Amino acid sequence: MSGAEEFRDFRRIADAVAADIARGRLRPGDRLPPQRLFARRRRIAPSTASRVYGELVRRGLVVGEVGRGTFVRAVPEPTGRALTESPVLPTGVNLELNYPSAPGQSELLSASLAPLLRPDVFAEATQTAAAAGTPAARAAASALLACGSWRPAAERVLFTGTARQAIAGALAALVPPGGRVGVEALTYPVVREIAARLQLTLVPLTSDAHGVRPEAVAAAHRGAPLSALYVQPTLHNPTCVTMPEARRRDLAATVRELGLPVVEDRIWSFLYPGTADAARTVPDPFAAFAPEWTYVVDGLSKRIAPGLSVGLLVTPGPEDEQVAAALRSGGWTAGRFALEAATRWLTDGTADRLARGKRADAAARHALVTACLTGHDVHTDPYAYFAWWRLPAPWRGETFTAAAAAQGIAVTPGSTFAAGATTAPDAVRIGLASPPYDVLETALRRLVAIAETGPGLRPPSGPAPCFT
Repeated sequence: MSGAEEFRDFRRIADAVAADIARGRLRPGDRLPPQRLFARRRRIAPSTASRVYGELVRRGLVVGEVGRGTFVRAVPEPTGRALTESPVLPTGVNLELNYPSAPGQSELLSASLAPLLRPDVFAEATQTAAAAGTPAARAAASALLACGSWRPAAERVLFTGTARQAIAGALAALVPPGGRVGVEALTYPVVREIAARLQLTLVPLTSDAHGVRPEAVAAAHRGAPLSALYVQPTLHNPTCVTMPEARRRDLAATVRELGLPVVEDRIWSFLYPGTADAARTVPDPFAAFAPEWTYVVDGLSKRIAPGLSVGLLVTPGPEDEQVAAALRSGGWTAGRFALEAATRWLTDGTADRLARGKRADAAARHALVTACLTGHDVHTDPYAYFAWWRLPAPWRGETFTAAAAAQGIAVTPGSTFAAGATTAPDAVRIGLASPPYDVLETALRRLVAIAETGPGLRPPSGPAPCFT
């Protein structure tokens, strides 16, 4: 068979499988046969079968899980959407998106913006801005990010349009194309998209209940040198793990010994109280333990609002031109108006008031999860806006996601977070921030009913409420 004929053949077969999925003959969660068996049944070469499966993955119709096989996806995977979230479902409850809102948020934000609309101020606010922003913005950001014993120097703060762009800028500056980046085995999905576009290889690192293990970092670096490490030490997404101080110290010692730059993602850290509470000690940022090696990423999309965002990137040195150049070349610097608005929200107390409101809101939603999912293997945190649910057997993440979608509820399967060759856990992440309380409670009750009914069966209507 010629190359052109094989190309047409594998595309034709992929089209046929896609049609079976579209017609419901193959349902979300169904496992395709092993490639050799598929090849025998179709009377094609194993190499052609491999190309068929690769084409189905490329179209977002199936997902391959190491050691388990290839499964029909719950929903088509979005393409060409780097640095964006999944769209909101046209109907139903979306527990994939996770944008919190505090009472009176719009009124607070609009009141702070009013002075910017004066013609003289507006003219200045619509000028261009460099990655370093303005002196006022740097001072405000430094005060915002200060935590425990750590306060970044104002001259080390750079600004981007979003926190995701700050991550992209840091990795673009630190890691050459083809370079290796160590990440937690379950990691923020957007980092996977960034790595693909920058042609970086993500190396999954073993983690435990305290976060990424330092010895796993050292072992990966010995195998082939890492260029950087990306971690979420506080309220890790999706597992909700917060790395304790002892682990941060051990990891800091390891990265200093290896000379390994670290990108610390603190996007959810604002939900922690500013001081220790009665139940635990709030750890300092990882940057406090390895300041000369750590690039800190934060942003305002969760603190304030998704469409009114500025990303923050703190560099280890006072003038990191390599990072600033990466931000400029990527088109990732913040707009001046957004920067001016953010500076006002940070300096007049608006951002702090919103953070306090969202902290209380997260605690209330955590109480809902605790009540509704009693008896299930759920990992969450009183300060988290999401929960990590390890599903009861025989559920798989993709199959449960499909069953939930059939009931009008969108959740995120564990495979979405799996880095590299990591085997996807039988789990889903539930975003808690977006729905109203009553809608969230109804959705959680429905998810429990689905889980307890089992795959292939329709859950009974009207499960018992969480509260009496």
